Amino acid sequence: MRAAGVRRRDAASQAGVHERTAEDWDRGIRQIGHSRLHSDGRRIDYKTGVTTIGATSSESSLATVEAELHPRFLTVTERKMIADLRREGRSLRAIGRALGRPASTIKREIDARSVDGLYRPHRAQRAWAGSRSRAKDSKLAQDGPLRRFVADKLREQWSPEQICHALVIEFPDDESMRVSPETIYQAIYVQARGGLRREVAAALRTGRTRRKPHRSPDQRTRRFVDEMVMISERPAEVADRAVPGHWEGDLIVGPRSESAIVTLVERSTRYVLLGHLPGGHTAEEVRDVLVPLIQTLPGHLRGSLTWDQGCEMAAHKQFTVATGVPVYFCDPHSPWQRGSNENTNGLLRQYFPKSTDLSVHSPEDLEHVAQQLNGRPRKTLGWRTPAERLRDLLTAT
Repeated sequence: MRAAGVRRRDAASQAGVHERTAEDWDRGIRQIGHSRLHSDGRRIDYKTGVTTIGATSSESSLATVEAELHPRFLTVTERKMIADLRREGRSLRAIGRALGRPASTIKREIDARSVDGLYRPHRAQRAWAGSRSRAKDSKLAQDGPLRRFVADKLREQWSPEQICHALVIEFPDDESMRVSPETIYQAIYVQARGGLRREVAAALRTGRTRRKPHRSPDQRTRRFVDEMVMISERPAEVADRAVPGHWEGDLIVGPRSESAIVTLVERSTRYVLLGHLPGGHTAEEVRDVLVPLIQTLPGHLRGSLTWDQGCEMAAHKQFTVATGVPVYFCDPHSPWQRGSNENTNGLLRQYFPKSTDLSVHSPEDLEHVAQQLNGRPRKTLGWRTPAERLRDLLTAT
């Protein structure tokens, strides 16, 4: 697509990759594990910042072979370095630092590959190569009675689990007629990615063309580095709106997620605060807008903040440390748990229609819109305005 004149951003979108990845491809850069291999032979480990130069002349073929290996595997070049440094009397940690690997990796290699206390790199390489597992074809990859039985039952709308148990009943003494449900699923989904989507839709009740993992909630990957406090742990006083000072927050995002506005709504008064994010909405940018926005409030109105699980709130721990305001997170796909904020965002679209560039609005524009919303009478407040309700709270204290 790039050779045909397609813009990098459009080509990356159609290929399903990040624009930065497409830029690397344009420059002839390959990513191997935690390293980036440049076309001139430089290999840069972006975790350690170490740059190495690829081999030349007689070693070029060896470098090509090693470049195909996953970085977690020791190469023959590294094994020769281990042997050389070991003969020099270097410690395991020193050898590990020289290779950019943990000392435990070096110890396991020497313990496993040494013979009579002597470590020979080429023998170690051959022993490792001989011990590597060899991938074998799936039972259903080749034509035969097992594959025909499975295919026939799939056409009859049988599930893979039903087929698995039917094989045991119909062929009790034939061990070659055995296959697990997962093997059937994998065979189907691999074919689906090859263009047999219609067959998959006919064979499986769900019609999915990709495998859906079945994991329990406690096995799921954590959303943020800092553990979230869920809305179920939020104090009851927040839910009944009896005590003021508890806020709901979210973002209004512009086209292509290039601009945004922070929206905060106080649960009992529906008072609105808006924050300016003209250039992006990373976790750090959102944090740097939220902190001064909350700090404009008196202490008794800084009770809590409820947010959804968007990645823009990854710095929630830093926000809490800076302001003293705890953050509670909604359950996935549960926008009603911060209903006041959802309703307010709908009202704000009158001023900031969808698909419009939000960066053209200044902080003064946002302040003007917030004042208009806070000056509107609300039915839920007995036709009083949020500004009046907030003023009553401030004067009462």
